[in-house]
Amino acid sequence: MRRIAVLTSGGDAPGMNAAIRAVVRAGTQQGLEVVGVRRGFSGLHRGELSLLGARDVANIIQRGGTILLTARSHTWRTPEGRARGAQVLRDWDVDGLIVIGGDGSFHGGHFLQEEHGIPVIGIPGTIDNDLYGTDHTIGYFTAVETALDAVDKLRDTGASHERIFVIEVMGRHAGHIALDVAVAGGAEEVFIPEDSKPVSDVLEIVRDSVAKGKRGSIIIVAEGYPGGATGVAEAIEAGTGLETRVSILGHIQRGGSPVSSDRILASRLGEAAVYALMEGRRGVMVGRGATGLIYTPLPETWEKRKDVSRDLYSCAKTLSV
Repeated sequence: MRRIAVLTSGGDAPGMNAAIRAVVRAGTQQGLEVVGVRRGFSGLHRGELSLLGARDVANIIQRGGTILLTARSHTWRTPEGRARGAQVLRDWDVDGLIVIGGDGSFHGGHFLQEEHGIPVIGIPGTIDNDLYGTDHTIGYFTAVETALDAVDKLRDTGASHERIFVIEVMGRHAGHIALDVAVAGGAEEVFIPEDSKPVSDVLEIVRDSVAKGKRGSIIIVAEGYPGGATGVAEAIEAGTGLETRVSILGHIQRGGSPVSSDRILASRLGEAAVYALMEGRRGVMVGRGATGLIYTPLPETWEKRKDVSRDLYSCAKTLSV
């Protein structure tokens, strides 16, 4: 293996730059040339490639977003689009591709390898933490900290006005962010897609909170819960008559400087991805678990469900009293 390529695809996540930096520097140290692909698969089939050296990735480990930019590509979903991208990689003499992203990005990498034989290694980069095969994904820790900071501020406002705040956090179809924020933020209740409990279950909890003298309550809702924060808030206000406000945090959770945990995770996974290609691995995502590195076939990362922590869910319920 002489030359490898790296791209970021799908939604951006804090720590992606740290992963790019690790890939470039680990590859350079091992005598490889590293090619950066701009704008993900969209840029790949358009030939937006350039060589990257160690100095090109200096002073980016602390930056949010991705210096390679990212995009979603409808063209890449077609065999013709992937064939064009594969030809671009062959024209650049690329021997392997590292894809930093989530399940949609891994779909793109998997089909590229299956149809054109180009070795692909995935690095889990998504704030949702919803990929099977790794305890945590790059960007997750920062997203939780960003959301928690907002929750702390909203609690101050809620207590001052004696209001209930229903706060919606990101996570797509997973409740990982919501659970961590609920426990760390001392929320009275949390609603996640993995639990289909009705909103009516929270009404008595809210009434009890008011009866105990609480001047404000915090309810956390994952964006994938049916009806979202707006639906939960409307049900609470209708069922209790208490003034309720909705705050949807949105994309603010995807930006900002990555916290140390995301920088370290990204650096370790970036280095591991380079070594995986050099060792002849292909078609896997490199992740980290309690015992160290984990190599999971790309299809399994989206086909196998990554469940939320039931212990954490129990903790959130216990500490809400």
